[in-house]
Amino acid sequence: MEAMHEDIEKILYPEELIRSRVRELGEQLSRDYAGKTPIFIGILKGAIIFYADLLRECDLPVQLEFMAVSSYGSGTTSGKLVFKKDTDANLEGRDVVIVEDIIDSGNTLYLLREELSKRNPASIRIVALLDKAARRTADISADYVGFACADEFVVGYGLDFAEKYRNLPYIGVLKPHIYEKT
Repeated sequence: MEAMHEDIEKILYPEELIRSRVRELGEQLSRDYAGKTPIFIGILKGAIIFYADLLRECDLPVQLEFMAVSSYGSGTTSGKLVFKKDTDANLEGRDVVIVEDIIDSGNTLYLLREELSKRNPASIRIVALLDKAARRTADISADYVGFACADEFVVGYGLDFAEKYRNLPYIGVLKPHIYEKT
């Protein structure tokens, strides 16, 4: 892992800070969904570490689901949502919590929320570890946010570059020469 650490320009969110914030989010979700059994949908692959840690901090029964999606096209109206993995869960009348690693442009998440709304859930809320609002092009925001994130190339704690760095225990900024050479 030493070589991966050398590729990091600076650490934005150290492991302990992430752990503390995830605990706070879990406590807030536990209060907000007390007496309910929401469906938590983790968006693969990036949210997997955040999803697992967040669920352990929630003191309530939850149904675990996963989805893998991407969008193609420009803008939020002409884009097409592609399901690489859909959920088999019946969402009708259920409280749905989408767990995302980062909201960047928001285009894919916008389309996903629109698609899940057609399945008649009681509610849809979004929890995102990072919110990179400077890059937002879609009209979407998270209901629960771990950290506001500057417009930097971040990796770690599930976030990747070319499928690498996901297993770093912190979130850091990747050195530009790493991603600019591809």
